[in-house]
Amino acid sequence: MPAVFLKERSFIHVTGAEAEAFLHNLITTDLVSLGADEVRPGALLTPQGKILFDFMIRRDGAGFLIETDTAQQEGLLKRLTMYRLRAKVEFTATEAEGVTVAWADEAGEGPKDSRFLKAGVALTRVAGQHGHDSEALYDALRIANGIAVSGRDFPLQDAFPHDVLMDLNGGLGFRKGCYIGQEVVSRMHHRGTARRRVVTVSGSADLPSSGTDLTAGGKPMGSLGSVVGSKGLAIIRIDRAGEAIAAGTPILAGDVEVTVSLPAWSGLSFPASADEASA
Repeated sequence: MPAVFLKERSFIHVTGAEAEAFLHNLITTDLVSLGADEVRPGALLTPQGKILFDFMIRRDGAGFLIETDTAQQEGLLKRLTMYRLRAKVEFTATEAEGVTVAWADEAGEGPKDSRFLKAGVALTRVAGQHGHDSEALYDALRIANGIAVSGRDFPLQDAFPHDVLMDLNGGLGFRKGCYIGQEVVSRMHHRGTARRRVVTVSGSADLPSSGTDLTAGGKPMGSLGSVVGSKGLAIIRIDRAGEAIAAGTPILAGDVEVTVSLPAWSGLSFPASADEASA
């Protein structure tokens, strides 16, 4: 069972009599249906519906444990505190201690990451260092299953939740009440206007560095994020990719010819024309 220590991960404990109600009305995740043995993705959005902070969230006794990138911890804590007002909720930030992710054909002990479960992979996330395998193994697993992370695959305040498949991986609750940015996200979902999606990029040779543009016929459709050898992730305009595929136009990452594929678990497909983007 591979076990990879991700050292740049930190936690915020959220406790108090109103912890669930406070978070449920603020973030994208449906906490009412969150199981005790599950960790789901979530985000705090801007009023315009873009991802301001992203994280993983799980139950922790009567409260919740938010796992986020260490670089985001302080900013997220300040933003949560700003929204607290008179709510009966407390926040406690931990020292950076990292997270160990482990996966196998069968589930191990620890809360299961819902993003990977959607793809048929039983991956656990446990605080602290409990493994020493290369982080490249985890990156390769993410790439193979179309799981994007901020900083590596998209900048904060630039992506909508649909862009990173949160509408499909458990990160967006569509049956809950209002939360920040909910109106924009809901409109995008019901009108089917999501045209940017995460894809796996497979190169005919090793891919160029992250940030390299993907083009077809000279027209940009997105840029590379995480890269491991000839495989990578990108968030691209799937309408433009669909047109290129239908026309037989080569898709390039820099000078490397590539193919792009939507995650099989997502159920998405490339539209045949610009006005048929999948939602």
